[in-house]
Amino acid sequence: MATQLTRETIMQRLHAEREAGRTIYDALCGTGITAKMAARGGADMITTHILAYFRMQGLSSMAGYLPIGDANAITIELGERSLLNVIEDCPVIAGILCVDPTRDMNRFVDRLAAAGYHGVMNCPTVALIDGKFRLDLEETGTGYAREIEVLGHASSQGLFTKAFCTNPEETLAMAEAGVDNLIIHFGNSSGGTIGSETAMNFNDAAQRVAICTDALGNKYADRIITCHGGSIETPGHFAEFIKLAPRLDGYVGGSSAERFPIEESVPAVTRAFKAVKTKGG
Repeated sequence: MATQLTRETIMQRLHAEREAGRTIYDALCGTGITAKMAARGGADMITTHILAYFRMQGLSSMAGYLPIGDANAITIELGERSLLNVIEDCPVIAGILCVDPTRDMNRFVDRLAAAGYHGVMNCPTVALIDGKFRLDLEETGTGYAREIEVLGHASSQGLFTKAFCTNPEETLAMAEAGVDNLIIHFGNSSGGTIGSETAMNFNDAAQRVAICTDALGNKYADRIITCHGGSIETPGHFAEFIKLAPRLDGYVGGSSAERFPIEESVPAVTRAFKAVKTKGG
């Protein structure tokens, strides 16, 4: 059963990791077993949401952006029935569709806290949507401004909060709303069997980190800065990337936290069993 951890305790732990020069690692998990093993391996927090759910069904996480599932219902069920009962002493964060027009989202945030979640984040996020569709979302009250409002409410209720951001304006607005952990998002991940063929390269990603963190100035130096997506597929990739983006405090793993390890280990074990000769061989 997940330990009841306050926002203050979570932030104290994260700042201790930062001051010790250790990477803050956030694992986005769609099943109880991957969440349990990530926590056992030392993850600083576990997060679940509809994208992780679809990823662990063998589908692209981008399915979470299609109208084929109730994102918020899936998140609360994943927590109550799969994650919160198997993780101990590790924060568990709910990724929610903040712009959901079918719910009173302030009340839903309270329900997540009552279920045992230690915090919330904006996933899925409209930050990854652009063009005319994004404009239509913004003009109809289902844009990024709504995500800021919902996370601001969660922060005011004492929950730990984190946010996907893709530009300086989003990053600063989330900081001003009181969000604790700002995650610079580089877009869908490459790699594996269902990753994007095109992904943001290291140089462009480092530039995004720089302009987003510059927008914060010294006023929000206490905020935890992490990143997600793009071409970072392995710990080695992150070790190289952080040289280009030294302001980062850590990394948020999605496919790299659960899909890649499974895609590599399960076929290997299967081949090893198949290689064992029986008496008829």
